[in-house]
Amino acid sequence: MTRTYLDHAASTPMRPVAIEAVAVELSRTGNPSSLHGSGRAARKRVEECREQIAAAVGAHPTEVVFTSGGTESDNLAVLGGFAAARRRGRDVVVCAATEHHAVLDTVHRLGTAGATVEVVGVDAEGRPDPEALAALVDRYADRLGVVSVMAANNETGVCTDLDAVVAAGRRSPALLHSDAVQLVGQRPFSFADSGLDAVSLTGHKLGGPVGTGALLLRRDAAVDPIQFGGGQERELRSGTLDVAGIAGFAAAVDAAVAALATEQPRRAALRDRLVAGVLAAVPGSRLNGGGERLPGIANLEFAGADADAVLMLLDRAGIDCSTGSACSAGLAQPSHVLLAMGRDPRQARSALRFSLGHPSTEADVAALLAALPEAVERGRLASAA
Repeated sequence: MTRTYLDHAASTPMRPVAIEAVAVELSRTGNPSSLHGSGRAARKRVEECREQIAAAVGAHPTEVVFTSGGTESDNLAVLGGFAAARRRGRDVVVCAATEHHAVLDTVHRLGTAGATVEVVGVDAEGRPDPEALAALVDRYADRLGVVSVMAANNETGVCTDLDAVVAAGRRSPALLHSDAVQLVGQRPFSFADSGLDAVSLTGHKLGGPVGTGALLLRRDAAVDPIQFGGGQERELRSGTLDVAGIAGFAAAVDAAVAALATEQPRRAALRDRLVAGVLAAVPGSRLNGGGERLPGIANLEFAGADADAVLMLLDRAGIDCSTGSACSAGLAQPSHVLLAMGRDPRQARSALRFSLGHPSTEADVAALLAALPEAVERGRLASAA
């Protein structure tokens, strides 16, 4: 059976240019921390990749700190930024209610260790409330250590007004961080222009290998390491660098950003056709999230249906999608993102995420629209049983 893949927000296929870059480096040997010729060659390749990524995302090469992916980058920004802030008497951390668990759970862990935690709510469309954020900044003033608000939500595709986040956050000495794992490669982004102190990226969301990523970190930002060893990556992230993974990551970032002018409108048009087709073909369906959205994500609710049942019925029909974040897959609980948007648990359990990527086509959308009405009907029967 030929499968229709509509879960690119979880992981998208590697781009040919990234596969080629990985393959080339896998044929070579050399630890980039070694001083001999092979080590120096590996280091040279790493630094070329650092420059390539920096140029694509509007950063200085020294601001690119390589990590194993988005989760590690988020943890380094939040935990490391808070550790540095706490040494200066700043013990408050703020995030949005719809953050990825890599941020949300990390923030709550800090709360159990004595930090003061504040979570900013979102409106019914999933947009963080800038006035509530500004009020928290003013309330805590010099006690604020870290503010982390994601650039675009991984479940709904809703984009945050980062200018408003930065405008509020700059009234304090806090480290301003954003998880841009979903945004980079789908919409234009410049770290230099953003006003942020730290931004998380990962390779496998834009056509690179799993297990590679970066934290863009302003050169004068105060962040403590959270793991220790050889002191690689500005003494913030110790560990032998994965040259092959970094090469694939850099190639994917470069390719994704270079294709934005044509790929962003193409993917948005596919998404709009998917949404319009679903709303027309499935009575009782509703789009979750509004305002500015990523071109590749559509979160749709099917009133009265069991989303897990619909997902498995679509899976049997050869269609891959998701009930939300892949990192939370298999957990019997409604989406915290949809609950924060005001949906009740039953509504949250009736939603599916369809996400498009660089290989997505009109045929993928057509396959979904052909299979979905029956799957939802049967899912509603399962829910009523």
